[in-house]
Amino acid sequence: MCGFAGILHKSASRANLEQTVRNMTATLARRGPDAEGLYVRDGIALGHRRLSILDLSPAGAQPMSLGDAGPTLAFNGEVYNFRELRRELKERGRSFRGHSDTEVMLQAYAEWGLLGLRRFEGIFAFALWDPAQKRLVLMRDRLGVKPLFYSQNGGRIVFGSEIKALFAAGEVGTAVDPQALSEYLWYGNAYEDRTIYKSVRSLSPGHWLILEKETSRLEPWWRLEEWLSAPPFGGNRQEATVAVRDAIDGAVKRQLVADVPVGILLSGGIDSSAIAASAVRVQSKRLSSFCVGFDFERGINELPKARRVAEHLGLDHHEIHVGGAGLEDVLVELARAHDEPFADAANIPLFLLARQLRGNVKVVLQGDGGDEMFAGYRRYAILRNAALWKAWPGFLNPLVQFAGSTGKRLVRMAEAAGARDPAMRMALLLTTETLRDPPTALLNREARADIEKSDPFAAYRRCARRFSESNSVQLMLLTDILLQLSSQFLTKVDRATMACGLEARVPLLDEMVVALAVKLPTAWKVSRREKKIILRAALRGRIPDDVLDGPKTGFGVPYEYWLRKPLYGFAREAVMRPGFLNRFGFDQGKLEKAFEEHRSGFRDRGFTLWKILQLALWARECP
Repeated sequence: MCGFAGILHKSASRANLEQTVRNMTATLARRGPDAEGLYVRDGIALGHRRLSILDLSPAGAQPMSLGDAGPTLAFNGEVYNFRELRRELKERGRSFRGHSDTEVMLQAYAEWGLLGLRRFEGIFAFALWDPAQKRLVLMRDRLGVKPLFYSQNGGRIVFGSEIKALFAAGEVGTAVDPQALSEYLWYGNAYEDRTIYKSVRSLSPGHWLILEKETSRLEPWWRLEEWLSAPPFGGNRQEATVAVRDAIDGAVKRQLVADVPVGILLSGGIDSSAIAASAVRVQSKRLSSFCVGFDFERGINELPKARRVAEHLGLDHHEIHVGGAGLEDVLVELARAHDEPFADAANIPLFLLARQLRGNVKVVLQGDGGDEMFAGYRRYAILRNAALWKAWPGFLNPLVQFAGSTGKRLVRMAEAAGARDPAMRMALLLTTETLRDPPTALLNREARADIEKSDPFAAYRRCARRFSESNSVQLMLLTDILLQLSSQFLTKVDRATMACGLEARVPLLDEMVVALAVKLPTAWKVSRREKKIILRAALRGRIPDDVLDGPKTGFGVPYEYWLRKPLYGFAREAVMRPGFLNRFGFDQGKLEKAFEEHRSGFRDRGFTLWKILQLALWARECP
């Protein structure tokens, strides 16, 4: 796991290219603290910051080239099937000087060309330069675990693992993308290939951008339909349960491969416990697990559950206690790490944990993806019970609203679940915002009219059309895989961990698991009363029943409370700056009212105010 950057600009001098890529790469030092490498030729420059995990010798250094005139690769991530590919390549006469997956990737391209790149399984983003073909390939993994950003301007393209690397190259515009801003105000992040900047794009998961011979093409090299169109699972539910357990075992086994120790982030929840249970079965060496406890007032304490699982599995368990003091500084640091506004507050505890582990552990396995693969979120159960929610009598809404936050949540869920448009139904289940009181209501009249020209539900409409033949639960699962994973959850994991030089691997998003999970009937995943049915069944006997059958918890981040108490003054000061209000067109009076309503408890405006705070911090700290 590393960071890379590069520039393709035929008219630039070598000296200019070298200085530019050196500036770009320097911004990624925290992603790769172990080494730096540069590759500069006429018209092209690649830079790399290394976090040494596989083949710690100089033979694993990057950018890596096959000979003086062969292809060159700058790569971030891991290819999990590199050993199988290596054996096949050796049988075809290819020789290797080291044992890194990077060299396997280069040899696969040399042997099979672009078709060889399609064979990679893992978490990766990379830039490959082929001097013989004058071809640059930018490529990102299937689900978007690892990031890759780019900006094109005429005959010049700059690219890198983080947006800050692109700005270090100069000549990249900072104008805000109104569609991205609209999505952010509704959900806390932008979707698809959009970033907050008009001129910067995120390479979409499963896509590559190929530039050669004065042409460029952006296209998918893989689509989710490849797995959906495969023959359905042929066994019964019991056989599927065994298959799920075997797939997780296989995924964990190949993701434990490293030349440095690998730890497990253990929350005591089903997903991380599943990974830990597989790990102790596929590796004889005793593994270390880590759980973090925070002194966040009103937060959730996961330490007892994690301790119970660790003792049950015989892990070398470590409990890390982190104080919540200095939250203001943490929020500023995270704003700089993300390079754009990002409102998933779960990045805070993950970042604090990664910071504690920095220098002691380089690789961890963690449980993101289990909810999307096996239907762990409440919204899937709501959709499973859609007929009941649609029968909700609307005349009760004004009465139920007076039942406090629970009543308001019931009304919101009923309105979302009862929406006839499947795109609107999905979108409204993913946010606390409502059509009756949209977040744009806090803008002045001119700014609101301008931003409402954009459609914040456009990405959901595209998914609804793409998977129109799926039932409502399957449609939500597939949409979450395509939208939520890469834009929110995997973004959170990458920025929070790599800001501390920590590689996080996600076995529940391994191709072995996902290709199976998307083919299983939704009735095996969620019922009217139970979620993650088949995953729980697969883990029965491996994990204590009280953990399997306990309520779902996550990192408890009480940002709503913080905005009423310890962060009230900080947030209000950041948001009420005249420059910020004018730039985005927020109505000062409306914001003042929202803060006061939230602080008094009259109305929960927590998510809306949290998003605006993150937007203000980004606007202050980033270009």
